[in-house]
Amino acid sequence: MSYTNLTISTAHQMLSAGKISPIDLTKHCLEQIEKTDPTINACITVIKEQAIAHAEDAAKRYKNGEPRGILDGIPLSIKDVFCIRNIRTTAASHILENFVPPYDATVIGKLKNAGAIFVSKTNTDEFTCGASTETSAFGVTKNPWNTETVAGGSSGGSAASIASGQCLGSLGTDTGGSIRQPAAFCNVTGLKVTYGRVSRYGVISMASSLDTIGPLARSAEDCAHLLEIIAGFDPNDSTTPQVPLKDYSMEAKKALPKYRIGIPQEYFGDALTEETKIAVESAAKVFEKMGCTLIPLSLPHTKYAVSVYYILSPSEVSSNMSRYDGIRFGPGPKKIPDDLQEYFFAAREEGFGDEMKRRIMIGTYALSAGYYDAYYKKAQKVRTLIIRDFEEAFKNVDALLTPVSPYPAFKIGDKSQDPLQMYLADTLTIPSSLAGIPGISLPCGFTSEHLPIGLQLLSPAFTEERLLQLGFHYQTATHHHLTCAPITI
Repeated sequence: MSYTNLTISTAHQMLSAGKISPIDLTKHCLEQIEKTDPTINACITVIKEQAIAHAEDAAKRYKNGEPRGILDGIPLSIKDVFCIRNIRTTAASHILENFVPPYDATVIGKLKNAGAIFVSKTNTDEFTCGASTETSAFGVTKNPWNTETVAGGSSGGSAASIASGQCLGSLGTDTGGSIRQPAAFCNVTGLKVTYGRVSRYGVISMASSLDTIGPLARSAEDCAHLLEIIAGFDPNDSTTPQVPLKDYSMEAKKALPKYRIGIPQEYFGDALTEETKIAVESAAKVFEKMGCTLIPLSLPHTKYAVSVYYILSPSEVSSNMSRYDGIRFGPGPKKIPDDLQEYFFAAREEGFGDEMKRRIMIGTYALSAGYYDAYYKKAQKVRTLIIRDFEEAFKNVDALLTPVSPYPAFKIGDKSQDPLQMYLADTLTIPSSLAGIPGISLPCGFTSEHLPIGLQLLSPAFTEERLLQLGFHYQTATHHHLTCAPITI
């Protein structure tokens, strides 16, 4: 039996009916890793023995009629910034290449309790700093749709692992677009949650006022099932408010109200390729046919978002990276200097890649005496204006519809030598990250070269159920998300 393109929902039905077993499903995913990963490089660590052992446990639960829920026996990949007890966690950096955490991240513990099976830790840009997974110390992840192109970043390994049939879902992180953009590039569904909706405890930080944890899967319904498990308050993470949770999968399937959907003009500028524009506009018409109203509007401060992000984010990166000094975290330098400051310099020089050094220097400069007011403080003020843009928009509409990326997956190496061009890759995802609101990336078509195109929906804080509902009904009306990548055939 072929398990290619199997969704979590369908797999659970088959597991419950005894048509497949968790052992066979897990072995299939491990075989897909063995078959496809030498080409696409989605995995940093394969968790083979533990996965099979956990699959055997899940098989016993199903045999006894005691499955733990819809995720029991479902193979998942996990972005390699989530701590899994006794499993190497590298953040795709040489400075952590031998780090084995002694505890589980909160979300990992929740997934384990639900019976999920982890088959791999996936590749990412180093410490999640990037938009193409090209800054990884373990090599670039290639797109399963065209291996000459990037899988996106920083959760490129997670998106590629799903698209290549290595797993049925994954966890990623989204700071400025790192779930949504790779999801769009690889033709999978990715959900960026409201800031604080999911605990970040045990997840390696990039920029602490922007980082969010979210699911990637084949469908919006699958993302809803994953979110139901991982969302919620955590006493170990003070940024998780005690906001009531929803039954996300049930909410997604409810009849679609006649939502008012805003179309912000700033997201459809000259940088957008014609094929992307056509695909996204066609998707908007699908919602219109389902009874939604399309309303043109403006988010005037959008043009400042990238500039604001690349002051605030590197500043927080600079602060968070200070712990990697060769003493608290990370190995010491190969040759030990006599001076402590030189020791720190040597440890970081050997451990960090070029992009990490670049962001640390930018952030340290922006936070330094004499420049803090001119850069960091001013950027925070403009961030407030961007937040207000969204607040005003949501007074008149229920959701916003935009492209995820101005263009489809680009060729490997095309932007890696030009940091400014790479930073602009997240132009359409960064504004909502600065505002802390949720967003979902949905497959909405293909280019003439058969590269996937992604649609982005945004909604007010803590309304993930609205995005999942819109996504579920869109994917009921269309079938882009069910198309298989060539590498799986």
